[in-house]
Amino acid sequence: MNTFLKRLLILLSIIAIGLFLYSYFVEDIFSKRLSPKDTVEFKLNDLELNVFYNRPSKKGREIFGALVPYNKVWRTGANEATTFSTNKNLMIEGHYLPYGDYTLWTIPNDTSWQVMFNSKQYPWGVNEQMQPMREPKFDLININVPTENLNTIVEQFTIAFDNTTDNLKLTMAWDNTKIAVPLKVIKDAND
Repeated sequence: MNTFLKRLLILLSIIAIGLFLYSYFVEDIFSKRLSPKDTVEFKLNDLELNVFYNRPSKKGREIFGALVPYNKVWRTGANEATTFSTNKNLMIEGHYLPYGDYTLWTIPNDTSWQVMFNSKQYPWGVNEQMQPMREPKFDLININVPTENLNTIVEQFTIAFDNTTDNLKLTMAWDNTKIAVPLKVIKDAND
């Protein structure tokens, strides 16, 4: 066997071992995730908004007040911390949010949710004790948003942008509950 083939086999073996070790110790890249990753994007003129999150499913479980307890901080999805990005300055319920990247946290309740935009980036949504990693001192915005009861069940947690009436909203829905966070773009002096 010539030298090139030997080196190629060694390189392929190293790659295979690396993938196996990564899959075993970090993230199983060969199996389907129970709460798949998703990214929601909204673009209008020069505005770009993104939300990265993981989408858990209902699977016949009681969600709010049970799986997701009332009056406790929720990572707003599963696995990694949910992140919100904007390339423009926003006003949210009268609070200023400068352009940038934020983690998104919520405290669900039966009639309203507390929604927090946190300036710190967290690698994961919870720590080893399954407690949310959010540090309140980094909250830039902390608002209450009323819940809406839905007539149909949303099986998989869903975050979306709604601009159907020219009133941009960040919506979150799961089971029979939905909230809508109003977003208003602050126009630059050059616009």
